[in-house]
Amino acid sequence: MSNKKTDFDYTNVPVDKNGRKSNLSMFMVMLGFTFFSASMWVGQQLAAGLNWSGFVWALILGGLILAAYTGALGWIGAESGLSLDMLSRRSFGTKGSWLPSAMISFTQTGWFGVGLAMFAIPVAKELLGLEVTPDYMPWQGYLLVAIAGILMTASAYFGIKSLTLISYIAVPAVAILGTVAMILAVKHGDAGLVEQFSKGSKDLGIIAGAGLVVGSFVSGGTATPNFTRFAKSAKVGLWTTVVAFFIGNSLMFLFGAVSSIYVGGNDIFEVMLNLNLFYLAVLVLGLNIWTTNDNALYTAGLGLSNIFGLSKKTMVIISGIIGTVAAVWLYWNFCGWLNVLNCTLPPVGIILILHYFTHKGKEVVEKTVDWSAIVGVVAGAVVANLVHWGFASINGMVVAALCWGVGQLICKRK
Repeated sequence: MSNKKTDFDYTNVPVDKNGRKSNLSMFMVMLGFTFFSASMWVGQQLAAGLNWSGFVWALILGGLILAAYTGALGWIGAESGLSLDMLSRRSFGTKGSWLPSAMISFTQTGWFGVGLAMFAIPVAKELLGLEVTPDYMPWQGYLLVAIAGILMTASAYFGIKSLTLISYIAVPAVAILGTVAMILAVKHGDAGLVEQFSKGSKDLGIIAGAGLVVGSFVSGGTATPNFTRFAKSAKVGLWTTVVAFFIGNSLMFLFGAVSSIYVGGNDIFEVMLNLNLFYLAVLVLGLNIWTTNDNALYTAGLGLSNIFGLSKKTMVIISGIIGTVAAVWLYWNFCGWLNVLNCTLPPVGIILILHYFTHKGKEVVEKTVDWSAIVGVVAGAVVANLVHWGFASINGMVVAALCWGVGQLICKRK
């Protein structure tokens, strides 16, 4: 009981009724989670390769796949009240859970650092007029990284309450200002949205486009239980996740696509700069990155706490320091590696889903290591990265599920 009174984030125990949040709070947190600036880059790729009709169909198909995956994890998190890492202890074993915890902590700390640089570098260029290259970053740029790192680490340090507060501020601001800027960009152009989308070489198929949509957030979506465990019911965990992912991801893709076809930039930040809305652009960029970065660091803190047995707050500080110090290097050197590592997380999610629903209502028996789960993740990750056919994340999940299922059958026969 004392642990629940002092640990408002329920690091090692299920979230009880007193810890559950309102439906609106959960929706805002999940929307903020999906407001991911890197998704705008994917929107740019989609706009370059698809016409308007293909773009919409890619969003729908990819969104449905993401909704099924994250929705299942959202349901599980809300129904069990358990974080990703606590669910992993049941599926992978007490020590086996260190593998998924390490994987998600590493990737989320990495994306936290990349997010800091995604804010600091363009602001340093536009606000301070500094020249920034892969080989050189002025001290003022590092100062911006440090300030952003401290602020975002602080919000993750104070946990779900702080994440909720940031989401209430950031989500409406980013959605409204970003949408207004997008509409203004269309009005300033010399062609309508459909006509503008038709320009250029359209060499991307709908299936390939949907694959980009899925790949943009399927790894981050694996951490969904960390947030939906605070929902009042499994149904709330499901619908807030599904609706938030559809709305949030679609907005990010649209912002990136529109900025690309009208002004040639990567994201809505450049659209707003071209509309002479500099300070609003900085605000939108900062808030957009903040909502994802604090969730990423919060997830990393929970994962490392499971491995090292230290408090979530301590591990958030350590992760925040590492991500902040390495931010600029991560931005220029590690995005490719992070995308490779992202393919390792969907196999974790599918094993959590299968284990939860096949063991529902049964007595919870935690092993030290469940080797079928470990083998499933490793094999799934290899296939997801090496097989260039269909959807990489789905390929990995199918292989992981097969390995886990065969392993469970073998164990039952012993």
